Amino acid sequence: MKKLFKSFIKPFLSKYEVVCTNYHVIPGLPVNKNQQTHTFERGAAAEAREFYIKVVSSEMTKTMAPVEVQLRKIYLRGKTMEQKQFGPVEQLKKITANKK
Repeated sequence: MKKLFKSFIKPFLSKYEVVCTNYHVIPGLPVNKNQQTHTFERGAAAEAREFYIKVVSSEMTKTMAPVEVQLRKIYLRGKTMEQKQFGPVEQLKKITANKK
């Protein structure tokens, strides 16, 4: 009965994704960004949060600055639940927005 209920509810649950954006800064050249998205199935909130914490607490992520890591919940529209930035990400976003 429980399995049947879970299979009925699953299509209505949210999807989750962890998005890691690396900004590459080379003086004299435009700022480049590289996005990596890790998607999780519907209702996998615990796994997505665990992966997000693993990425944020990683030493490699902290040394690759500037980096922005987001945990997003996707149901109808994407909503950022948590976000962590390493380095001057806000200034780089302003620079890339002014170039367009």
